[in-house]
Amino acid sequence: MKSIQSKDLDLNQKKVLIRLDLNVPLNGKKIVDTNRIDKIIPTLDYLLKKNAKIIILSHIGRPKGRIVNELSLKPVRDDLVKKLDQEIILINQKINEIKIEDFLNKNCNIVMLENLRFYKEEENDDTDFAKKLARLADIYVNEAFSCSHRKHASVHSITDFIPSYCGIQLVTEVNSLKRITDNIKRPISCIIGGSKISTKISVIKNLINKFENIIFVGGMANNILKFKNYEIGKSIYEENCENIIDDIFNLSQKNNCKIIFPLDVGTGKSKDDKSIIKNVDELSSDDMILDIGPKTISLIQDIINSSSTILWNGPAGYFENPNFSNGSFEIAKKIVNRKKQNKIYCVAGGGDTVAVLNNFELTDDFDFVSTAGGAFLEFLEGKDLPGIKALN
Repeated sequence: MKSIQSKDLDLNQKKVLIRLDLNVPLNGKKIVDTNRIDKIIPTLDYLLKKNAKIIILSHIGRPKGRIVNELSLKPVRDDLVKKLDQEIILINQKINEIKIEDFLNKNCNIVMLENLRFYKEEENDDTDFAKKLARLADIYVNEAFSCSHRKHASVHSITDFIPSYCGIQLVTEVNSLKRITDNIKRPISCIIGGSKISTKISVIKNLINKFENIIFVGGMANNILKFKNYEIGKSIYEENCENIIDDIFNLSQKNNCKIIFPLDVGTGKSKDDKSIIKNVDELSSDDMILDIGPKTISLIQDIINSSSTILWNGPAGYFENPNFSNGSFEIAKKIVNRKKQNKIYCVAGGGDTVAVLNNFELTDDFDFVSTAGGAFLEFLEGKDLPGIKALN
């Protein structure tokens, strides 16, 4: 992949079409979490320093090819204006009506097109739509790793019609994940959570022969406990997963990969409750498992101590209630402690995991934190991501 930081690339006064993932959570018109915006500021600063003219492409939400005013990129534009201290024009015209020279001039170096998913052609990977986008600029940059597992016009077909480069963050993300999948420093352990084991089964199977330990936490661990015939009460779990879990244990045995799941848990009668610690053989039918307990935390800390590389995807409990955030906090704290001693390489990924680290203000202490969910997992699974493949 060619990077925008290539020495032979002249960006001076070039019109740069940059695909970002600014799909931030909104509460009305207020941005709940600006992490995805904050991460791309260095790339935009770099382009501005090189005297480039910037055309921002992004989406927000799932309008499914319809104009939905509540899913406008205006709140994102407003946030970027403050952070970049630059005028940014949000263009509402239809793609085929835009004359970009009417907007980019001496007084304006950045414009933003309205939500790409207002056009059904975007998600259909329509080549004519991709051509219309490409005509707006001299150079295309993909800085949206988290969208690169989608075969959409602005990350896939567009590269056929314009010189294309990868962004600074995209390069960092790919290289960080390659260190997990290709250049492994052993022993390596994976902490994996989330509620649905079926959505991550391919990733788990792909990692079993590479990892020494796979630690199941959160809702995913409940599936394991139920498979092992423990009472899980009213806890979240996924039905009809017995064969999947059986495969995981068989594969782990063949590949000498240890499967770890909770010994004790933090329970409540509801998500708003206080935490009561119970061993996994002590649960009642009206209990909900909402965190891991001290014995499990200690076990995971020991594994982190003996690991050289760690991958974390999915919180250990219902961290939104502070009473059930202790497991996630103790895991994060132990990883960061090992990192500060230069004894571990650590990567975290997925929206909830990022939210956990932001909550504890530990995001900057990891080697790399990915805002990507699906793309993060598919890369680890060993799949070719359409957006990355198109750049090659």
